Amino acid sequence: MAKKVKTADGKKKAEIGNTEFFAQLAAASRNSRTLLSRQLLSVGLYAGQDSVILALDTEDGQPLSSIAGSLGVRAPTMTKTINRLVSQGFVEKRGSETDGRQSHVYLTSAGRDAVKMVRKAIRKSQKAATEGIGQKDFKTLMKLLKKLEQNIETALQ
Repeated sequence: MAKKVKTADGKKKAEIGNTEFFAQLAAASRNSRTLLSRQLLSVGLYAGQDSVILALDTEDGQPLSSIAGSLGVRAPTMTKTINRLVSQGFVEKRGSETDGRQSHVYLTSAGRDAVKMVRKAIRKSQKAATEGIGQKDFKTLMKLLKKLEQNIETALQ
């Protein structure tokens, strides 16, 4: 993690080891996704489907391309996810009234029920992941993660 190095004025300062930092960040990200995926499987959903269900809960009837864009995935990946959700009965596709080339995705009644299950799976996973972390530290962690995300997004531009 961090090691102490001397600055020009002779004071010790913590220096973050980048390789250890990114390895730890990747491990935490991977393991948190695995934890949530296990919770989702118990309710019949696969990894990635939760994001689609929640996006449609926010705004039902979105075009497939819109969902893909907001979730940062390519259209073919989203098509596969939507088709699986259709076959599972969680969503349905309807042709656009204004553009025959486009279809919109809507939650079914099973999909609306799944919203509650997804939120419960997220709460259970978050509770397990943050066990032993106090409220103050949790707020600090959230603030730091948001800043980290902003920095990475800026670097990717």
